Amino acid sequence: MTTTLRIIAMLSMAGFVAAAQAPDPQTLGPKVGERAPDFSLPDQHGVTRSLKSSVGPKGAVLVFFRSADW
Repeated sequence: MTTTLRIIAMLSMAGFVAAAQAPDPQTLGPKVGERAPDFSLPDQHGVTRSLKSSVGPKGAVLVFFRSADW
């Protein structure tokens, strides 16, 4: 019983430390309405794609999908 309580206490303290060090989400990335910086990344086939090459005459929509199934 004592070992279980110690493990729970250590995990709780680790969680509090991690939460205290989390960056402010308001300061991360571009602001709403601000232009996204150009970037280049390889796609699933190894071809380098950039934001500049994906923008059409009316602009582009970026969708970031994070799945928890990885």
